[in-house]
Amino acid sequence: MADLNAVRPSLLAGSLSPFYVMEVLERAKHLENKGADIIPLEVGEPDFPTAPEVCEAAISSIRSGETFYSPSLGTDALREKISGALNSRYGLNLTAGNVLVTSGSSPALLLAMMCLVNPGDEVVITSPHYACYPGIIRAAGGVPVEVPVYAEENYQIDKARLKKAISPKTAAVVLNSPSNPTGAVLDDSVLEEVCSLGVFVVSDEIYHGLEYGVKSRSVLNHTERAIAVNGFSKLCSMTGWRLGYMVAPRELIRPAQKLQQNLFISPNTFVQAGGVAAVSHVMPRADEIAAVFMERRDAMAGALEGMGLSPCGEPRGAFYIFIKTEEEDSRALAFDILEKTGVATTPGVDFGRGGETHLRLSYANSVENIREGVSRLGDYMKRRG
Repeated sequence: MADLNAVRPSLLAGSLSPFYVMEVLERAKHLENKGADIIPLEVGEPDFPTAPEVCEAAISSIRSGETFYSPSLGTDALREKISGALNSRYGLNLTAGNVLVTSGSSPALLLAMMCLVNPGDEVVITSPHYACYPGIIRAAGGVPVEVPVYAEENYQIDKARLKKAISPKTAAVVLNSPSNPTGAVLDDSVLEEVCSLGVFVVSDEIYHGLEYGVKSRSVLNHTERAIAVNGFSKLCSMTGWRLGYMVAPRELIRPAQKLQQNLFISPNTFVQAGGVAAVSHVMPRADEIAAVFMERRDAMAGALEGMGLSPCGEPRGAFYIFIKTEEEDSRALAFDILEKTGVATTPGVDFGRGGETHLRLSYANSVENIREGVSRLGDYMKRRG
């Protein structure tokens, strides 16, 4: 028998931090299964059911026998739908040849990094940032470099600070607007400034369509040296469907396709049929969907301010509010809140150095649950003094 003491994970696998929001979620589910009354304010998952048109399209695809491999680029029908929708929204001139469909936006981000990054190359990200960016960059052989953004500046990227972080080893800059975890939306002038630096840009646009009082433009409006990543999880309430895409210069589509063939084979065939229906039936309702989340944002922000827990910055998109706490260990704080109040929150440690001493709250939940959750959280904070 092999000596199990000799089994060691790779340096990459051994060095990655957990995605703590998932560990909070799993603990919350465990407590709920034992009868606890849990208010889920941790995970970025809309509570709306997937649209019936989307479900019916996927079911019809299965019944029609579309259960075999899809083309590795994705189906022509979905790629054409995506390029057409983006052209209409942003005034672009894309074709299906600029689109690669993936099993969620995370694989699209990984493929983008693997197309751009050589071992030891640097990739610049903000701090705070989406939790999985450093792991995805490291998996591609890169080195994440953090540039701080601040609540008092509404989490806008400062060009001077960004330029200091760029070096001859920089392969790309990653943008995320609307932002997870802060809800910030980059001003169009800031996006223009970042693109003017000449560095390749990877733009995570998964929350486009979920903005409040503003409309995001795509990175593709500003430069051709960019990859835009998006998906169906957030706006279309399709988190479990695992369907995303990347939009890139044609020169990068073939390399990304080869990576997809080797790593993932192809995206799921009948899920893509659902995606076609989502482009037709759900995306045109973006303003209506955003209005519901704006009501929830305002309910959460008002309740927090009543408890003395004001949001950091102005959340103008996505469905998150970032709050500052007095606790250094946000992970311990989040788990203590969960155990003592039944309110699930995300520890700021997930989001890099700029996230520590913070909690992220998701308002992808009912107004009733939001108010109850914030009330419990406020009582908890008062008891801690």
